Amino acid sequence: TSECEKYACCPLPPYLEDSGCVIEEDDNGGRPLRDVCFHLLKLYSDRSYELDQLLDPRSVTSDPLDFRLSWHLWEVLRALNYCHLSQQSWGVLNTSYAAQLESEGLWEWAVFVMLHEPDTQ
Repeated sequence: TSECEKYACCPLPPYLEDSGCVIEEDDNGGRPLRDVCFHLLKLYSDRSYELDQLLDPRSVTSDPLDFRLSWHLWEVLRALNYCHLSQQSWGVLNTSYAAQLESEGLWEWAVFVMLHEPDTQ
């Protein structure tokens, strides 16, 4: 309510922890930016929780183009039968991480990542 103040900070990603109790808004959907651990707890309590928020690289790192943890986390979630990520989001995750690996000269690993592509065409 308006007469009560916040008693705890929002679960911000680690790179925003020292910024105080500021809610960072997402540019795309107006959703607040939260820590990946918060999203994992939400997924545990609600199996249909939206995976796009969880796999957003900004929930882990300040670099929005660093898909390392997001891709590996998605592969773990897939192994645990969480499959409600859209095919488009899955494709973006695969191609973004493959491009990141290729830019680092790790093209063999980029090919491995692309082998996980849902659309074989």
